[in-house]
Amino acid sequence: MATTVLLIVVSLVLGAAAWLLFLWAVKSDQYDDVERPKHRMLDDEGENRKPEDPRGGPDGESPGKEGNAP
Repeated sequence: MATTVLLIVVSLVLGAAAWLLFLWAVKSDQYDDVERPKHRMLDDEGENRKPEDPRGGPDGESPGKEGNAP
């Protein structure tokens, strides 16, 4: 009988801990937007774009560098 009561108390404590952890996650916006990260890599605009070099093309090459080999 004592073992059954102990198991019930342990399961209630673990359940309460899981519930508090879930409430903390919701309160700290862990579940705010679950769809956006999947689609972020498909956006053309974003933080991961290379800045264009004012000297030439997007890779920093000068405009006439391609065909001007010595």
